[in-house]
Amino acid sequence: MALTARIPLQLEPGEKRAVGRRAKAAGITVNEYARRALRAFDPDALLEEQIGAVLKELDASTTRAEQSLDAALASITASEKRMDRLEKAARKRSSR
Repeated sequence: MALTARIPLQLEPGEKRAVGRRAKAAGITVNEYARRALRAFDPDALLEEQIGAVLKELDASTTRAEQSLDAALASITASEKRMDRLEKAARKRSSR
């Protein structure tokens, strides 16, 4: 198959150097490196990976929120008990 179609690709100078280094390290041309990278790129898989990462963070965040709410509720319950004891003590003193 003749490789005759061209795709102009603009990169930042640092990106171009990095691609050149990677291609050289792989023992292939920059063009072959780009062709392989383009064939390997699967946006659906990338999206699934990103969604998975978001769901994992959402799960961790939900767990932290539940723990915070549990701690807040425990603190409220303890405060209510203290207030009940103080109110009972105040009523006893005022009834004397």
